[in-house]
Amino acid sequence: MKTIREKYQTLKEYLSGLQSVAVAFSGGVDSTFLLKAASEALGEKVIAVTASSCSFPERELKEARTFCEQNGITHIVCRSEELDIEGFRQNPVNRCYLCKHELFEKIWEIARERGIRAVAEGSNLDDNGDYRPGLIAVKELGVKSPLREAGLNKEEIRLLSKELGLPTWNKQSFACLSSRFVYGETISEEKLGMVDKAEQLLLDMGFHQIRVRIHDKLARIEVRPEDIEELVKEENRGKIYQVLKELGFAYVTLDLGGYRTGSMNETLDITKKQEPTGGK
Repeated sequence: MKTIREKYQTLKEYLSGLQSVAVAFSGGVDSTFLLKAASEALGEKVIAVTASSCSFPERELKEARTFCEQNGITHIVCRSEELDIEGFRQNPVNRCYLCKHELFEKIWEIARERGIRAVAEGSNLDDNGDYRPGLIAVKELGVKSPLREAGLNKEEIRLLSKELGLPTWNKQSFACLSSRFVYGETISEEKLGMVDKAEQLLLDMGFHQIRVRIHDKLARIEVRPEDIEELVKEENRGKIYQVLKELGFAYVTLDLGGYRTGSMNETLDITKKQEPTGGK
């Protein structure tokens, strides 16, 4: 079995073999690590492409810009508004497929204009265990998944990120704000803004890993189980309740199961998880 340093070397060798690459860069833990490795392997033959939309918080875009500036990496921000994609606002179970397909088509267009031979994204081995319709688009469009190719999981990526001095090594996991909506509920700019501001409040209060899931006008807050006691302290509970009510939520609840990835997928039939719809 390879050590994580051997896996990192495998990753850089894989990236070198691509000759040049456009990295889909969100500024999160995985894509930052991938971009750093690609930069080490290919130097100036790497570009980072970040999609700007109303489901991508401004704070994340600023962090992505800062990282590229500090590391001398060419950074392109393209507008990729998911809400303009036919069917996306209705939030079907293949929502991520619709989004990723449109996004990677745009990144491929940018790559070809600049003579870049490959497009890469940052999914890792842990992403194989959940319902990920976006990975269908990855496969269909020939997008590379170097972290999976190198056999790296999330914990290993965080450890290597720490060794490399990356500021994201202990950053909270993030997914686009559209993932906070229960399937079938219409996604709107207004509700995306409500979720964004609610999550920013919790981050500003010092909670590290959080989600504010939205069910119509009900907010379902997820924090790490070890943070639940802190959240329900009277002064914190009262502030959160007041601010979220002001944002437009009618009800504010706490999920006793705590933070977990893909909690909106828990209501899906297993057949849907295994065979997601992938129509364009």
